[in-house]
Amino acid sequence: MALRFIGTTSDEGDCPTLYEIAGTDEILVQGDRETDPEHLVQLRDVKPSETFVRVPRSLLTRYAPSTPAPELQPFSSIAHLFREFRHTAWRLETRRGYASDRRSPKWARWQAGEDIAGEPSAWLENVAEQTAAGKRFERVRLVDAPPTDGQQFLLASAPGNVAAGEDIRNLPRAQAEQLRLPDYDFWLFDSRVVARFAFDEDDVTLGVYVTEDPAEVLAACQARDAAWHHAVATQEFSRQVASTV
Repeated sequence: MALRFIGTTSDEGDCPTLYEIAGTDEILVQGDRETDPEHLVQLRDVKPSETFVRVPRSLLTRYAPSTPAPELQPFSSIAHLFREFRHTAWRLETRRGYASDRRSPKWARWQAGEDIAGEPSAWLENVAEQTAAGKRFERVRLVDAPPTDGQQFLLASAPGNVAAGEDIRNLPRAQAEQLRLPDYDFWLFDSRVVARFAFDEDDVTLGVYVTEDPAEVLAACQARDAAWHHAVATQEFSRQVASTV
């Protein structure tokens, strides 16, 4: 089963770390193995398969979930949040491509060299409506070197989103890994609700896990702040990519 990185109190990329075991209600803890014999003899009901690790209290205080694991919901279950959020809808995009983009009619037109940035859509209409009311739509997209076809498609279509009011920025994947950003997509609404995506191996959206768990929200807010600080606005990033081709 896949592991989902939750958080770490290490600044250098070593222990300790918490992970969620996907599809279960279990948390995996990474830390230094306990070897003190005086401590080991005091442990109770030890099975041969068990081991023990040390982690700082701060790791559990900051990142250990305090609510049950959320259930997978259809993406449509959060559609209302894109209209009803009060100040900020923020997205992290981590994948190298999305099935929904490849299935879009715009994909073939983009491959044919057409400009796809100016096409109207219900999404852009809502973005314009919400941003006109003073709300913010923001997202950071991770980009490989060189960009994949899926990432180039998003760069080509982004000007239309930006014109509607979205602030879209881009971050090289290598830099995101140095920042220890999550490797999963999510929406963060009003620094209060997290909707984490689930995808299959073909980049098809399976649904979202929605939570207001304080640890999940904190981790999402910290990822947002780090990513936003380092990410580059779409227009400038597109120029950087073009100069390397």
